[in-house]
Amino acid sequence: MAWFRLRPAVRKFLQAVAISAAVAILTTLFAFVISYLLYPVSGIEVRGARMFPESEAWEATPNKASLLLLTPDILEKKIESNPWVKSARVIKDWESGIVAVEVKERTAVLDGNLGSRRIVLAADGTELPGLGGANLKQVVLDEVQLEEILKVSWVLEKNGAVLDSIDAVSAGGVEATVKGHHVLFGGEVGDGQARALVDFLASQPDAAYFDLRSPGRVVIGSEEVGKKPDSRFESSDGTDG
Repeated sequence: MAWFRLRPAVRKFLQAVAISAAVAILTTLFAFVISYLLYPVSGIEVRGARMFPESEAWEATPNKASLLLLTPDILEKKIESNPWVKSARVIKDWESGIVAVEVKERTAVLDGNLGSRRIVLAADGTELPGLGGANLKQVVLDEVQLEEILKVSWVLEKNGAVLDSIDAVSAGGVEATVKGHHVLFGGEVGDGQARALVDFLASQPDAAYFDLRSPGRVVIGSEEVGKKPDSRFESSDGTDG
């Protein structure tokens, strides 16, 4: 009998829930319609992109998008899922309704021949779908040498010495171009060496090469005939020894 006496109360509760849900849905729809009518996305402008197509930015944007409801972080992450895009920044223009996407792209630094497959990499180790117009010499290497290049590239990049290209790989080490300069490395490269390299690239712009193959040292090769290389020691705390 108690169950039957509760039925009207349960019915009222369910009706209240249904009404609340309907109001919430109608409110959301109303807000969506108003925001779209007042602040519709009228266009998308991609800046700084050469390989990233503007069509992908449109695909990443919700249909019937509104500036009010468009979340920059979500759109940026969708755009950055493209391997060519290193970073993206979304800017909303409330007057024109245009969404500007500022893109910083990756460039290929390694065209590698692993024997069984070809691999194209950016300086941060991201595998790219092609050269993207980069003029690189294809180098033959194995998986061990590839892993070494990835580790050194990461150390160089985080210390401000970004690779331009990997030019040759041999048993003697790796020849690369860093900020337009000839750099040699093999084995591990420490943070101290990378920081010293950045300093020496600025202070010794006429050097023939910079050799990182000796642990803890940056050996600077002179273009002057007969002059011995200048061996610089870089300690772990970043001071010359």
